Amino acid sequence: MGTEVIKDLRVYVDVLRKENEILEIDVEVDPYLEIAEIHRRVISMGGPALLFTNVKGSRFPVATNLFGSARRLELAFGRQPLDYVANLVKAAEELPPTLKKLWSMKGLLGQSLKIGTKTLRDAPILEECMAPPRLTELPLLTSWQSDGGAFVTLPLVYTEHPDGRGHNLGMYRIQRYDDTSTGIHWQIHKGGGFHYYEAEKRNQNLPMTLFIGGPPALMMAAIAPLPENIPELMMASLLMGSKFPLDKDPLGGHAMAAFAEFAAKGFVPPRQRRPEGPFGDHYGYNSLTHDYPVFQVERLYHRRDAIYPATVVGRPRQEDFYIGDFLQDLLSPLFPLVMSGVRQLKTYGETGFHCLAAAKVTNRYPREAFASGLRILGEGQLSLTKFLIVTDGDIDVSDFKKLWVHVLERIDWQSDLYVFANVSQDTLDYTGPSVNKGSKALMMGLGAEPKRILPKTFAGQLPAGCSHPEVYLPGTMVVEGNSYEYDPELPKKLASHKPLADWPVVLLVDNTKAATASLQEFLWTFFTRFEPAADINAASSGVNRFHVGLTPPIVIDCRMKPWYPHILEVDNATKSKVDEKIASILPARWIP
Repeated sequence: MGTEVIKDLRVYVDVLRKENEILEIDVEVDPYLEIAEIHRRVISMGGPALLFTNVKGSRFPVATNLFGSARRLELAFGRQPLDYVANLVKAAEELPPTLKKLWSMKGLLGQSLKIGTKTLRDAPILEECMAPPRLTELPLLTSWQSDGGAFVTLPLVYTEHPDGRGHNLGMYRIQRYDDTSTGIHWQIHKGGGFHYYEAEKRNQNLPMTLFIGGPPALMMAAIAPLPENIPELMMASLLMGSKFPLDKDPLGGHAMAAFAEFAAKGFVPPRQRRPEGPFGDHYGYNSLTHDYPVFQVERLYHRRDAIYPATVVGRPRQEDFYIGDFLQDLLSPLFPLVMSGVRQLKTYGETGFHCLAAAKVTNRYPREAFASGLRILGEGQLSLTKFLIVTDGDIDVSDFKKLWVHVLERIDWQSDLYVFANVSQDTLDYTGPSVNKGSKALMMGLGAEPKRILPKTFAGQLPAGCSHPEVYLPGTMVVEGNSYEYDPELPKKLASHKPLADWPVVLLVDNTKAATASLQEFLWTFFTRFEPAADINAASSGVNRFHVGLTPPIVIDCRMKPWYPHILEVDNATKSKVDEKIASILPARWIP
């Protein structure tokens, strides 16, 4: 992209046009289920961004899949923000600098001076104002038949601390109830939720602004898992490569993102809740209906000829997978600075990110690796990681297959697996005993030399109720079993089965063929369908100095449980509807 500043969504759309990275669709499409299914089909084929210009029931066009490839993310941001962060870390490591080093950092200083906000007069976001608002005129998507309604899926929710201690810009899903109110899905670990907590303690309304659209930098800043004390608008400025433009709202309240496409302004009253959901989320399951705060909208600003951006989440990989990878590449150089001893950190989008993370750490003294693991599990959104793998090996932890084998060769099952029960769990992860409650595990494989040779073949017999064994990785066998409802004790029977004594790990699943179809399916099945404190079994266990040591095989029950939400599937009616018109929507090369 060179040095061009992408100041808003329409500039980005123009860039995508020039690069043949967007497809404009003028056939009428329905925001109820149809747009989402077209989007899913295109992204599954590695297709372009989509601009729907003829949307049923709305005058606003809809843009989706804007960031659904590494190429489009490169077009949106280029190398500048990645290079800036890397150079910033390098400068911090060289403190205190010599005069020569300071001179070599002059480019970094120049870039730093561009970070911040600036005031713009007569901003485009103020061109039109609906008061009272008519939210039903916006083409919000309903993505799955099981969804509880239409949702803003790229919401940019802005709040400020009631005591003036900073702002938060986060992506918290918004369910439209009517023309003037929505649900606001503030999860337990989110900054906006902290602001609401403080306002509610005072029995005060919390002013809130919902931005939709704007420069790609603003959208990415809202998603980025930043520490609480780092302002998201500064991140947006960094990603843009220039100061972020704001304008005053003539009717008062929060400053306005000058080039947003829409801005709904209002407040969230204390102690008011309404059912929100269900919603097909990024884990690939339905998140269920729960009571959440209500956003009361007082007015709706929008640009003339505004474009409504949206995304679709569901079973990985979706657009958020590529966004997550970009943000990890951007922020990963910072990890060694903020978490001493952590050399590399990876969260896996194949599992919805929070279900699995891996870290390469230093282990210079006994159990330093454990301390690094605890540091990771106590850091911001990383604190919701369910399963953390830690190694001091000289390997790339983003390569799961190599990492898993390396760790299994070195783990001491008596001392190197820690399960922390009765802790908070991601709101969207329903494997625990109740919402927001569950457990996490820390698994370590340390040392230069392997402790064992991993088995690669299995020719023995399985216990009754088990079938279709498949060695997916050395030391890891996948076994199909009877359903949990039929035989909840099957993992214990499998763990005590002597022909499996040489196997470090056995995964019990509902369908071996589906679970081993690809690495994507293996990771998704493995890590989204078990809770460490409930579903890890062993041939035997013992407590030594309050630590539970295990004797292999370690059997992990990854079957669906009766309380799990349903797996997201496209309903037949929507599938048939899109089948009938897909040829008139997509070029032949995008139709399988």
